[in-house]
Amino acid sequence: MRDLISDPKDLTPTTRWQETVWAHTAEEDLADHTTKARLCVATLLPFQGGRPDWDGFVKSVRWMQECGEHYGVEMVFVLNADTGYIFELDNALYAEVLKRFRAEFPTQRFIAGVTARGAEQDTEFKAARYRPLLDLAQQYDNAEVMIMTSRLLNQLEPEARRDAYFEIAESITLPAIAHALEPSFVPWATPYEPWLLHEIAHHPKYVGGKISTLDEPHFLYWAAMCRDLRLPFAPHSGDDYGIPTAIRLGLPLLIGAGVSACPLICAARDMWLLDSVADKKFKTGSGRFDTRVYKLFEAFQSFEDLVFRLDEKMSAAAYKHSTAHVLHQLGLIAAPEPHPDCRDVRGPEEALRMAEALRRPRRMAKRLGIPNFGAD
Repeated sequence: MRDLISDPKDLTPTTRWQETVWAHTAEEDLADHTTKARLCVATLLPFQGGRPDWDGFVKSVRWMQECGEHYGVEMVFVLNADTGYIFELDNALYAEVLKRFRAEFPTQRFIAGVTARGAEQDTEFKAARYRPLLDLAQQYDNAEVMIMTSRLLNQLEPEARRDAYFEIAESITLPAIAHALEPSFVPWATPYEPWLLHEIAHHPKYVGGKISTLDEPHFLYWAAMCRDLRLPFAPHSGDDYGIPTAIRLGLPLLIGAGVSACPLICAARDMWLLDSVADKKFKTGSGRFDTRVYKLFEAFQSFEDLVFRLDEKMSAAAYKHSTAHVLHQLGLIAAPEPHPDCRDVRGPEEALRMAEALRRPRRMAKRLGIPNFGAD
């Protein structure tokens, strides 16, 4: 049997993850009880009567800030990404989201989603299509940009895809995160293979990457490679079906589930650490983590599995509508409406389904004394 690849010099553009040692590294070998990784919340843009609910937007952000402050978790807000309806926003509303956020939260760090604009009729990839949103986002300090994939970028062969990311980087002036995802979110999307990840990770403009997958543990592959090779690149998990993994590995989360389960995720991050910063009454002794975190993992993961459940097309894209129902039931936004142009919506029974989904996590929040989740 062919030896598994462990030296990046042996990687080629066609190397598959299963041909490398990093695809066979156990999660237990990567566990980290000491690193305080940030939580990047893909912030929901709520709507009422077909218009943005700005009061609800601000209220939900302040709620998440309070959750992070209570548990000593660094919060970063991801604006105008999928949870913020980037594919439905025109440039004027995209800019207004950033302007209003910075006016309300002048020192809060944010990540702005950036994708190609006006490429619908293109037949070949054009890096210039990323410039309009880059120009809008890069007006701000204390910010980052997330380079989201687009159809023509994703269709390129690995070497051409690498060159395309590098060409986009020529216009980047802020720290950048590269975003890969799978068909459960966008039907034409494909995750990075090891050679492409290694190439992007060495570019000075890309300080990290987000991997959104629901069916294969690509985040583990990324984590194993980056740690083994000590790459200057931070993997961010976008796996809403595997939230506990990032917590156990001490790595950042960049997820839409960070909105609906924010207090629970912040509490779990703290309970996993050996040196906790939250309420000491839950600790059994100096330097010991709280083993009840495993039950909290189960509670919020079962909840998010329903928020991100797959529809008959095997798509989880309607999670945004479910998230709006959750925030509405928590009293944070005025209505459980999606963007009026969004076609990924749940049915009329969604309020009841989300009420049922909230029961177990609310029960755990009450038992553990977790504030800000409607159970205190």
